[in-house]
Amino acid sequence: MKMSKKALMVISLAALAGCATKEAVKPHKATTTRSSSAQASAAGQSSQARSRSMSSASLTSFSHFVHFRTNSAVISGVNRKVVKENADYLEAHPNTRVRLEGNTDERGTAQYNMALGWRRADAVKHMLEVLGVSGKQLTTISFGKSRPLAMGNNPKAWAVNRRVYFDYKYYSKG
Repeated sequence: MKMSKKALMVISLAALAGCATKEAVKPHKATTTRSSSAQASAAGQSSQARSRSMSSASLTSFSHFVHFRTNSAVISGVNRKVVKENADYLEAHPNTRVRLEGNTDERGTAQYNMALGWRRADAVKHMLEVLGVSGKQLTTISFGKSRPLAMGNNPKAWAVNRRVYFDYKYYSKG
């Protein structure tokens, strides 16, 4: 039996939901109640529409930052939308590559923060792949706490620094 991308995505996200905290992605009721042929048809139509709309989108029209809670690599809330927008762009531009840079705040040891940065970058990479982006377009790296965006020893600075950055320029020719 051949599965559509959307059906495979629902199954993958359901599996992730069992592994994550209470903020895990849950499939929408309408997705789980449709027949597989209806899913395949809808997936093909939405993918084509998405490709048309994102092919004209510029890299500045959506965010390149996914933020995380303290000591977490779980993608939650509005950050799922950020990953989805980047996935749509990457699917519409299959020759584009991006480096996913995992970062943490200053708290914790260097070793712990390097590992947490990797987990965050890998979580974003996994979600992109579940959404249909080719793994060949993605590279991950962890900078741990070595590249803060916001200086300061306070919750606001820490929140800004707990992130994965989509670095499209790393692969650009100019």
